[in-house]
Amino acid sequence: MNAIRPLRILGLDPGLRRTGWGVIEVAGARLSHVAHGVIAPKDTLPFSERLLVLFEAIEAVIALHAPDEAAVEETFINNNAASALKLGHARAMALVAPARAGLLVAEYAATVVKKAVVGTGAADKEQVGFMIRRLLPTAGQTTTDAADALAVAIAHAHARKTRLLRGAA
Repeated sequence: MNAIRPLRILGLDPGLRRTGWGVIEVAGARLSHVAHGVIAPKDTLPFSERLLVLFEAIEAVIALHAPDEAAVEETFINNNAASALKLGHARAMALVAPARAGLLVAEYAATVVKKAVVGTGAADKEQVGFMIRRLLPTAGQTTTDAADALAVAIAHAHARKTRLLRGAA
């Protein structure tokens, strides 16, 4: 009997200074941690080179961990237009790199991610980190950026299952 290969999901929490990433496997209702980390381009690099570092690092994560799908957290609205625009550029790298690799790329609002992991869309970062440690105990201690990225991957796994169940009905 052939076992079905678990689905690998790459979660990305984009940021220009720190982009969190996390890879999980989904086999039925079981979630497993594969890897996680943070991409942190040097602040001293020109803007275009920081974006290139993000893009190439995401490509390297994809090459190393071979995800089947990707999920990206939507940008939090910022009152500072210049900051929001720069964050949008970083988010573009998080969308384009997996798309270029041929992956389906889904997007989720932060409230949807928090609700999927903690049970409420108003959860704070500490609550998200706590639940990541409970849901993915082999992940160990994570930074908030990596925990957020793993949460995005989990939200995608839940949303994906819901869509499949609705499609089967």
